[in-house]
Amino acid sequence: MRHRHAVIMSVLMLLAVVTAHAAPRVLVLNTTGLPPINTPDQRGFLDLVVGEALSRMGMRLRTVRLPAERGLMNANAGIEDGEMSRIAGLERLYPNLVRVPEKVFDWDFVAFARRPIRLDRGWASLKSYSVGIITGWKIYEINVPPGTWVVKVRGPDQLFRLLQRGRVDIILYEKWNGRYRIQRARRSVIMLHPRLARRAMFIYLHKRHRALVPRLAAVLREMKRDGTYQRLYRRLIGTVQHENKRDE
Repeated sequence: MRHRHAVIMSVLMLLAVVTAHAAPRVLVLNTTGLPPINTPDQRGFLDLVVGEALSRMGMRLRTVRLPAERGLMNANAGIEDGEMSRIAGLERLYPNLVRVPEKVFDWDFVAFARRPIRLDRGWASLKSYSVGIITGWKIYEINVPPGTWVVKVRGPDQLFRLLQRGRVDIILYEKWNGRYRIQRARRSVIMLHPRLARRAMFIYLHKRHRALVPRLAAVLREMKRDGTYQRLYRRLIGTVQHENKRDE
């Protein structure tokens, strides 16, 4: 009887080990995106793209939303597993992060104001105005001209309050996220033209996940070849883009 009990326990332990190994690993990525890019229930465009890519690798995605600079610091420290969408080159500033060399999206970096302001000279146009940016958005920290009066805040709520309260002339943000905010809040804010930059965005993983990088890049390319990426884009981004064509 005792021998039979020991055999049963051994089988149960073996099944537990097999089940544990069969369960998909969860990858935790920080994101700062809003609909239609990211949503709390992970039904945004990038949520579904990255989630599908990880699913094909036998893994699951979980997103967290942290302030931009804190997200980078946490990912660099290995507290979270990485960042979902950042510009290229951040590995030089955060040496523990490894970039997945296949872009997940193109972001348009734009300006918002309460009145029409032309930005025909690009970044140089900003020098004549007071400008609000979010700490940790490296493209703005690097490209805003020296000598510009810059106010830094922790997140988008504070950023748009700066503008609404007249503390700055212009705020710098991302097109889709900015549109979502002003449409939901019905703020008297307009997007300025032309855009300041368009940049490819990439996933970054902590270096402990370095072995996943080539496979994740290959799966993203596979999703573009088999049409999965394009179908998600048309469903979640393409309609919005068509409706707002006049804003381009």
